[in-house]
Amino acid sequence: MTRVVLASASSGRRKVLRQAGIDPLTVVSGVDEDAVVAGLDDSATPAEVTVALAAAKADAVVAGLDPAVAADCVVIGCDSMLFRNGTLLGKPASAEAALAGWQQMAGTAGELHTGHCAIRLRDNDVACRLTEAETTTVHFGTPSAADLAAYVASGEPTAVAGGFTLDGLGGWFVEGVEGDPSSVIGIGLPLVRRLFERAGLTLADLWRANPVTGPDDK
Repeated sequence: MTRVVLASASSGRRKVLRQAGIDPLTVVSGVDEDAVVAGLDDSATPAEVTVALAAAKADAVVAGLDPAVAADCVVIGCDSMLFRNGTLLGKPASAEAALAGWQQMAGTAGELHTGHCAIRLRDNDVACRLTEAETTTVHFGTPSAADLAAYVASGEPTAVAGGFTLDGLGGWFVEGVEGDPSSVIGIGLPLVRRLFERAGLTLADLWRANPVTGPDDK
């Protein structure tokens, strides 16, 4: 029975998987994201950057997995960044940065890049390692000054890539999405399904092996 392991502390990604019928084992990677980005070539594309981060997270979790889990599992690592005005943006460094970012992107659109890495383990060995990125275009609304101040004060923008979410308070300010909405939340279900298929896995088997049995309290 293949266990699905999510290499992420993101409650949004975990919720997406649970709502899609898979309750993953969550393992935080502890990867230094700044160090990973610093080690990339300056010419790396947004997709290449997010894939590198996703792969680093998945690799770190694989290295520390309990042998009982590594006997039969698939590890999924993800990372998202917003590309806007020629700049790749991760989580805002401060509330002030989040506010300034929103003031600049209100009423505009940006590309949200989400890198994915799926590593299939059998008998504690890597049987398959796959990477791919998804790109969606996000159209932002124009919050009032009072609403924007309250949003920034909530602390949500500094915890998420680009300073916004689709599945939280920030959803009020997203006018539309061109592409896969689940990818905007942090894990693209259609893309992950394709990676599973390439790794020889089926959703039918994964649903049976990773059933959702209780409420999502995380």
